[in-house]
Amino acid sequence: MTETIDTQALLELATEVARRAGRMLRDERPRDLGVTYTKSSPTDVVTEMDTASEKLIVEALRAARPEDGFLGEEGASDTSASGVRWIIDPIDGTVNYLYDLPGWAVSIAAEVRGEVAAGVVYVPGQDETFTAVRGGGAFRNGEPIRCTRGAPLERALVATGFAYAAARRAAQAEVLRGLLPRVRDIRRFGSAAVDLCMVACGRVDAYYERGVNLWDYAAGKLIAEEAGARVGGLRGEPASPELILAAAPDLYEQLHDLLAELGADRDS
Repeated sequence: MTETIDTQALLELATEVARRAGRMLRDERPRDLGVTYTKSSPTDVVTEMDTASEKLIVEALRAARPEDGFLGEEGASDTSASGVRWIIDPIDGTVNYLYDLPGWAVSIAAEVRGEVAAGVVYVPGQDETFTAVRGGGAFRNGEPIRCTRGAPLERALVATGFAYAAARRAAQAEVLRGLLPRVRDIRRFGSAAVDLCMVACGRVDAYYERGVNLWDYAAGKLIAEEAGARVGGLRGEPASPELILAAAPDLYEQLHDLLAELGADRDS
């Protein structure tokens, strides 16, 4: 018989750990914070605090649940013996953090037997904690949240983000040229996790982006879905690094069709 896993308990643990990491990042940010190394390009940076945050998170979760697995942006990787895997972004929005801008977050999702079942995104700059358990709704600081409803495409405020590689940025700029005249306006916050939470609480009507990874969106995707948004990719594909799109169901199809026409999931 398969053991029942208490997803609410997973969420409570993740929330406590995310807030602890977020407070450390906020309160102990060095005045002379610099880039430790770069990843895919010179603009894709990692700071010493990214690695410190992931270390704190992994150690705290492992102490509480030693048989769980891990997938972390900065290299944490362990196979699960319990059916639970933690998907961690220790700082989503590292460039914002590097420049001391507020749009960054700590994101932790609990995947249970292959499906994300609980997630938290903590935004220290606003002291906002977004949470969800699958089937239990979405919350901001403990209060229920819902995505917007009834916004037509021409009045939709749409969040997006851009890749680090120059060639992909050029393609994304072309997509934006076709999109911008068709919507109310565009916002660029600099964190996929924050973008998805902005959809969840109705601060924007939609979000799309090409090139984000599972750790960027695992928790935020669940939060947006539990707030009533539809989240997926283009042409029937699920959300993936190829493209993620989140919007209220009545707006989703309109924006999907325009993004498909513009080739938003392609680099040329």
